[in-house]
Amino acid sequence: MRTVLVTGGAGFVGSGFVALALSSRPDWRVVVLDALTYAGNLENLEGLDARFADRYRFVRGDVADGAAVGRLFAEEAPSAVVHFAAESHVDRSLLGPLDFVRTNVLGTATLLEAARGAWAPGGGRFLQVSTDEVYGALGETGRFTEETPLAPSSPYSASKAAADQLVLAYHRTFGLDTVVTRCCNNYGPRQFPEKLIPFLIARFVDGQTLPVYGKGENVRDWIHVDDHSRGVLLALEGGRAGQVYNLGARCERRNLDLVRGLARELASAAGGDPDRALSRVVFVKDRPGHDWRYALDPSKAERELGFRPEVPFDAGLRATVRWYLDHEPWWRRVQTGEYREFVRRTYEDAGAGGAPPAAAPRGRVGV
Repeated sequence: MRTVLVTGGAGFVGSGFVALALSSRPDWRVVVLDALTYAGNLENLEGLDARFADRYRFVRGDVADGAAVGRLFAEEAPSAVVHFAAESHVDRSLLGPLDFVRTNVLGTATLLEAARGAWAPGGGRFLQVSTDEVYGALGETGRFTEETPLAPSSPYSASKAAADQLVLAYHRTFGLDTVVTRCCNNYGPRQFPEKLIPFLIARFVDGQTLPVYGKGENVRDWIHVDDHSRGVLLALEGGRAGQVYNLGARCERRNLDLVRGLARELASAAGGDPDRALSRVVFVKDRPGHDWRYALDPSKAERELGFRPEVPFDAGLRATVRWYLDHEPWWRRVQTGEYREFVRRTYEDAGAGGAPPAAAPRGRVGV
């Protein structure tokens, strides 16, 4: 049975991949390594231990802790690493860049060293999950390809670019079988409420304004989290060593158009007045280093991996809105920090860690 180590598997995207891998690959054993910082939520993995008891293990640990990572490699002997674990919110990177360097750069290097020490040539695969933000900003036309030079604008994207380069360097220098995937903006159920779509849904429910950075002209490419998970699985199984694959859905939206569409969906789902919902859209001061436009060219992944997004954006957004409205207790627990209580009972009370982080921030836009 193949053992796959998934870092950051309690997060939004990572947990979706874990569920997909366990349900679609019955000959896989999945080991999740997650530090359970503020964005790691054990509720995202709820039920997996019961459904896949003999093929699933959760380990709380820090990817930058070399001793802990080494022990886990010795215990589990994984033949693949899927590396989701990262500090990932641009706004937070402006406030604390060194946290991003530690987790995203040092953490990636620590995992690579463990893999290099454990695997003979061809003995395992390391897949780095990255972001379109490493490419910087586009103008009005064109799309990022895998050959686009890296030009990150924020501490977050710079830390991811550095990690990507390390992953590719370990292939070129040491012959490690590595693959990098770069994805556009994700959306879907269980996304941490600091991100744009769940952030705005929560504000709508609370009767607050719907803030947009600048004039809302910035453009983002969007993909449903389930499609992203499928793309990562395809790259893990079929990608060529040393290659980068862009995972995009060719779904560009101006931030303002996205917010307006979201407001209309929320009003419709809640039986309210769409015009009144639109009147709650307000503009706030733009953030530093806000990239103008992202758009990925997924042609290489389509051609080599057979990657095809399956969730149309309008339908996916509608289903996402419905999920958040139907699962208000879930995101309320995240907002208040109550979701950390299970972590405290399971780990801190047993002496396996410090106090849980504070409750999630509620006042940042996140795109």
